[in-house]
Amino acid sequence: MSDAHAAWAHVDEQGRPHLLEEHLEAVGELAARFARRFGSEEWARLAGRWHDLGKYTVAFQNMIRRENGIEAHLEQQGPVGPRDHSTAGALHARAMLGGQGLFLAFIIAGHHSGLADKEQLELDRLNAPDRQALYAQALKWPIPEGLLRPHARPAVPSFLAPRPGGQESARERSRRLEMWIRMSFSALCDADFLDTEAFFDAGRAALRGGGPSIEALRDRLRAHLERLEARVRARGPLSEVNRVRSEVLASCLAKAAERPGIFSLTVPTGGGKTLASMAFALEHAARNGLERVVVAIPFTSIIEQNAAVYAEALGEDAVLEHHSGGDPQRETSRNRVAAENWDRSVIVTTTVQLFESLFANRPGPCRKLHRLAGSVIVLDEAQTLPPDLLAPILDVLRTLVTDYGASVVICTATQPALGRRPGLLEGFEQVRELAPEPREAFGRLRRVRVRWPASEEPLSHEHLAEELAAERSVLAIVHKRADAREVCEALDRRLGDESTFHLSALMCAAHRGEVLGRIREAVARGDSVRVVSTQLVEAGVDLDFPVVYRALGGLDALAQAAGRCNREGRLEEGGELRVFLSPTKPPRGVARTAMAVTQGLRAEAPDLDLFDPALFQRYFHGLYSAKSLDAKGLLPLREALCFRTTAELFQFIEDDWSAPVVVPYGDAREAVAELERLGPSRERLRRLQRFTVNVEKGKREAWLKSHCARWVAETVVVLEAAEGAYDKRLGLVPERVGTWAPEKLVS
Repeated sequence: MSDAHAAWAHVDEQGRPHLLEEHLEAVGELAARFARRFGSEEWARLAGRWHDLGKYTVAFQNMIRRENGIEAHLEQQGPVGPRDHSTAGALHARAMLGGQGLFLAFIIAGHHSGLADKEQLELDRLNAPDRQALYAQALKWPIPEGLLRPHARPAVPSFLAPRPGGQESARERSRRLEMWIRMSFSALCDADFLDTEAFFDAGRAALRGGGPSIEALRDRLRAHLERLEARVRARGPLSEVNRVRSEVLASCLAKAAERPGIFSLTVPTGGGKTLASMAFALEHAARNGLERVVVAIPFTSIIEQNAAVYAEALGEDAVLEHHSGGDPQRETSRNRVAAENWDRSVIVTTTVQLFESLFANRPGPCRKLHRLAGSVIVLDEAQTLPPDLLAPILDVLRTLVTDYGASVVICTATQPALGRRPGLLEGFEQVRELAPEPREAFGRLRRVRVRWPASEEPLSHEHLAEELAAERSVLAIVHKRADAREVCEALDRRLGDESTFHLSALMCAAHRGEVLGRIREAVARGDSVRVVSTQLVEAGVDLDFPVVYRALGGLDALAQAAGRCNREGRLEEGGELRVFLSPTKPPRGVARTAMAVTQGLRAEAPDLDLFDPALFQRYFHGLYSAKSLDAKGLLPLREALCFRTTAELFQFIEDDWSAPVVVPYGDAREAVAELERLGPSRERLRRLQRFTVNVEKGKREAWLKSHCARWVAETVVVLEAAEGAYDKRLGLVPERVGTWAPEKLVS
């Protein structure tokens, strides 16, 4: 058949066709390469060859010759017609492979619209007579026999076979099957995206790939660590902090040759876990033939900080930052395309991005998942995993290790209780510690005294401000955004100035970043520095104060607050963490439950040792026992192959109460104007992300109704009447929205 009469997959604006047979073969081979890592090469090859069989119809071929190829390629839910080009391949998979064809039917039917729930797939697609008629039409086309028929029936991967001796329940096997469908779906989606991109935009496709290998990055890090050590030794005898860091690093490197699995790195604050975990990950990957390192960090406030450390050690070309809070001005074209499918040796992302992708059903977020096979996943500050999602999260991580050759490193100073036990059957059976004698290291790096509340009487904001005013340099961490503002204003009254630094989530990310920079500069100069903040400064933010006040909360939060005290160990007598009872309660949910668990432990022993790793096992046992570890019922949904419902219910951060608004800070107005002029794009939306604040949904709705805020490009809400509402120190002051600053009323 001549090209003029051959079936087309796509056609560009110049009328150049992308032959369907070539597209199916190319996607099949690329998907097979991606799935080879997890023993599913033949399954992925068939998925690629069959995914667009529905384009072999006269109706589709007539349509694609009339329409722009991009438009014709889009598949929409709705009435049956030529745009449905995935159901035919799904039905063909079932026809060729029988019951096992259902696995491929999920993948093929969802490669545009997303993985469906099993019942929905069967009812709306596989068993619908009008969809079956489309399949019959496709088979009338002279499709090459080599595309239609598998060379041999593919073998199911060995990890899906029943375990000997009944060691695994039917429910566990169902979840492993669900994960296999998900990973195979990722391989198909990425292959389809890449081959289609290569046809439409060869320049963009050329930006992909490349970058240093794992071995090259390991060697770069070795050289960097050697330079750091030489610099430290040149300054004289090693401090205790530097000795512990050196021992932790040596232990991590010594254990890097071990087989892939689940590891913990329990290191006190200041113990050098950022570089030690990366050194282990790269050495472990190189020795075990693994392909990439994915570092997941819970807070965007510290991602750029850690990514900068990695970039200095490994080179700017080595590290891909993938998170919504990044500065698009620092992003390159090569980074933008790599972020779509994590095609880079070192990825630094958010814990939210990692897990919401692992439980997603849409092609976009799922296309990167196959890159996790044969990777090292470093979970930084792992104690922040949400308890109500813990069981499904641990189940997925365990499956990545057992079935997909990944290694997981649980990295934190406050190690959560993630072992398998009654009540947490999805927990890890064997966790290997990388640090040498964690309890001893905590004792050697004990740099902080803890002063617990002397009475059960809350400390008022005014009295807290009085105590803070008496300190030359101090950090106070409170429960809520309103608390931070009230304490800061009380300090202003007491000191007679506005020298106190304020940090809360009512400040946009760009504002917080600038304030943190000024705080670090002032501390480095030896200035008197007082800071009042919410807990956003905990868990990794590089601040160092001689005295830290922390409202009583969860033990993990208190330990993180202690990590901002005498961080570098420069004070001979040590720093002091002063725990106080707040007049307000922590936010509802985990934070409030965590405080109750801490109070229960203090009832047994009032002066708890925050630097005893064993204490945190007791604490997390108590915390997890007080919560449902699968509150959304995701495990049974996954067992029933309900992909769409699982994705809808999985929310790593429960923020139903809040909604974002763009505030008037920095060059936010210019960014909004650009969005209105040119329309939404990933870069423009990411630029605006740095100027957003989350507020109560009810408040935002009221502001929209009163025209104090407006929608921009149907995607973003921008505050309008906010001249006096965004304070240069306090951030957004909601009650001022809709009012005018006094100076604006003077003509």
